[in-house]
Amino acid sequence: MRQAYMTETGHDGGKDSRPRSRFRAWLDHRRGDRGIWRRGILLAICAVVLALVMIFHAQIPNRIGNLGSLTETFLPWLGVFVPLLLVCALLRRSATALIAVLVPMVVWLNLFGGLLTDKADDGGDLMVATHNVNADNTDPEGTARQVVESGADIVALEELTADAVPVYEKALASAYPHHSVQGTIGLWSKYPMSDTRDVDIRLGWKRAMRSTVSAPGGEVAVYVAHLPSVRVKLEAGFTASQRDESADALGEAIARDTVGRVILLGDLNGTMNDRSLNAVTSQMRSTQGAAGDGFGFSWPASFPMARIDQIMVKGVEPVSSWTLPPTSSDHLPIAARVRL
Repeated sequence: MRQAYMTETGHDGGKDSRPRSRFRAWLDHRRGDRGIWRRGILLAICAVVLALVMIFHAQIPNRIGNLGSLTETFLPWLGVFVPLLLVCALLRRSATALIAVLVPMVVWLNLFGGLLTDKADDGGDLMVATHNVNADNTDPEGTARQVVESGADIVALEELTADAVPVYEKALASAYPHHSVQGTIGLWSKYPMSDTRDVDIRLGWKRAMRSTVSAPGGEVAVYVAHLPSVRVKLEAGFTASQRDESADALGEAIARDTVGRVILLGDLNGTMNDRSLNAVTSQMRSTQGAAGDGFGFSWPASFPMARIDQIMVKGVEPVSSWTLPPTSSDHLPIAARVRL
């Protein structure tokens, strides 16, 4: 009887005492784990703020140093904070922070997840390329040679200097019998060009042009543009007013064009996310977004952080889009194949 009593009440060291010990350990563990919901509140707030910035980036005002455009230029890079917050949440052992980090992760994937897949297809009627060759390029002949080796049917070059133009013209002449240079930009084509003229983008000097190219698949209006540079200054923020005015003028010119198929090549000094380029981006498609593989960052060439060089189309179907190997420029050349 005594042995049965001791076993039942757990006063003996028998096997029935083990479940009781496990139960106590579980209770102690649960009491101690209540902190996983209380810890990491600051991390959770940071995660929510990051998500809100990505969701409402278009509402960030440009009145103060064009902060909205600056944010939109490097918007994809906000994603690097997600794994950083995730690691911090794990180290902090915070369930609240871990759940909160899922919010910016989902937002980023919604915004940019589509760019991570390869959307390129085979074929296409026309290969086009654009390259800011850099006014300080020390090897324009080598750069021109690489452009020819790309196999592009139409090539746009920006930031041409008076001394370098004859070098490019000579190096590209055999591959591209048709060309025109307007100010600091030029267009080279394997196919006949007509109605070639500069486009006024309110600068006072020539940095935009258009030409009708008679390609095998039909006529296409090709625009080349090099919009004014932007600067990030401590006292003024993201200075881009001149670029924004030029973008508006370029968008107006493209909208008025009577040719149904339009291709825009050039250095727009802005990304597709930048609201200040809406006059252009609202009526044209980016070949990288529609048929590229990845973000296709083109600048700076040493460590590309933004795609400010663009190939955009209107009335034309993008087939594939990619960046070309680096040259002696601080920009990467980019190329695309399109179907007319």
